Amino acid sequence: MTDVVALDATAQAELVAAGEVSPQELVRDAISRAEKANPELNAICSPLYDEATEAAAGELPDGPFKGVPFLFKDLGAGLAGQPMYMGNRALKEIDMRMPYDTHLGSRFRDAGLVTLGRTATPELGILPTTEPVLNDGPTRNPWDTTRSSGGSSGGSAAAVAAGIVPIAHASDGGGSIRIPASECGLVGLKATRARISQAPVMGDSMSGLTTELVVAHSVRDVAAMLDWVHGPVPGDPYGCPAPIRPYSEEVEAGTQPLRIALLTESLTGDTLQPAVVAAAKEAAHRLEDLGHEVTEFDLPAAGEPEALYQTFITRWAAGMSQTSDTLSLILGRPLTQDDVEPLTWALIEKGRTEGGAAYLSAIAQHQLIARLIAGVMIDGQFDLIMTPTLGAVPPKLGHFDQNGPDPMDAMLKARELATFTGIFNATGQPAISLPLEMSEEGLPIGIQFVAPMWGEDVLIRLAGELERAHPWIERRAPGVLE
Repeated sequence: MTDVVALDATAQAELVAAGEVSPQELVRDAISRAEKANPELNAICSPLYDEATEAAAGELPDGPFKGVPFLFKDLGAGLAGQPMYMGNRALKEIDMRMPYDTHLGSRFRDAGLVTLGRTATPELGILPTTEPVLNDGPTRNPWDTTRSSGGSSGGSAAAVAAGIVPIAHASDGGGSIRIPASECGLVGLKATRARISQAPVMGDSMSGLTTELVVAHSVRDVAAMLDWVHGPVPGDPYGCPAPIRPYSEEVEAGTQPLRIALLTESLTGDTLQPAVVAAAKEAAHRLEDLGHEVTEFDLPAAGEPEALYQTFITRWAAGMSQTSDTLSLILGRPLTQDDVEPLTWALIEKGRTEGGAAYLSAIAQHQLIARLIAGVMIDGQFDLIMTPTLGAVPPKLGHFDQNGPDPMDAMLKARELATFTGIFNATGQPAISLPLEMSEEGLPIGIQFVAPMWGEDVLIRLAGELERAHPWIERRAPGVLE
């Protein structure tokens, strides 16, 4: 079992199917790694090791990942009876539990995955770092434990990067799959809006900003999981066209030469670190060597860069205000300022005061941006957009401090980091972060590729081609493969 940490989820499932290893062995090994790594990383906030051991010894569903150890993010999908704190201390005080299986949670279970626990997230998934008051310390990046593992899926990404599990649940409302994937050297796909159902509790969170899937080491793991979970369920407000063929078949399919627009200017008017710009240009050279055409480009403007940020915050604030009402129902009393962190309360208050007209105006602005981008791509100018996933290398822990005079200052820093991610939540397009580059100090730098609506197939084909040409699975955080 000493070599299993080097394998992706697909390879682990193949060992189980061949009878070369048992689910009990995989789970026992994963728990051992968790007990060794988690005290330092603080990635798993709710261990479920006894439940995992019992499940691995029983009859598991015969899905594509039978027997593979797995972790749920403590926000969004889950299974009945699991802890559900969402990074909030008031929910932990009442030991909130999932009252039902979510649709995605049941699909993960039916895939044969064995859940070891739930992973840390910033309070309500707000910040691009995982440092909630709830967890008595931050989640640390396995590549450099003085740095952030990203957010809001930072616990999941840290656990996968540390070799605890090969794949873990993640969700994305402004970059929360792609940000930690970039900072921890993983593959992270944000699927097209409504590709993956969030039933039964949600139809389209914040009018379609959020989606859920996984972070993983390999493109084939992400593709196989997308095959397993995609598609609407009865009652969803809308859905996506089904793919022409399984996404797993795209991984090895290869691509025709693509016309790719390279963006290296911040979309929010902020300054990018030179390291991420250089990384994106190096990735562009890799693409050109594979026969693709890369052209530096600026997206058409739809108002001032500040307007993009403000309208995004309007949608987020409305979502936090709505969430506060839900938390009040769960707690059986009004949510108070003492129940949440300063930034959370500031967003709740902003959402309460701005009103419905501001919310609808923000959606209209984002729909305009989506039409402008669609014009660039559908009219045949470009097939894909590429960017540095983030505006900087993984920041030091404490960078997003929200305890100053204005908690919203933390959101300004988040804007600088996530300048290339949130816009594609607003437009609904699929986007993937690939661990193609490294900084001079040995930190992962993700490169983001964005396709037209429903274009996950193109992203997966290109990602598979890049993974074959420039393999990254054996490039792991220090000590993981030792």
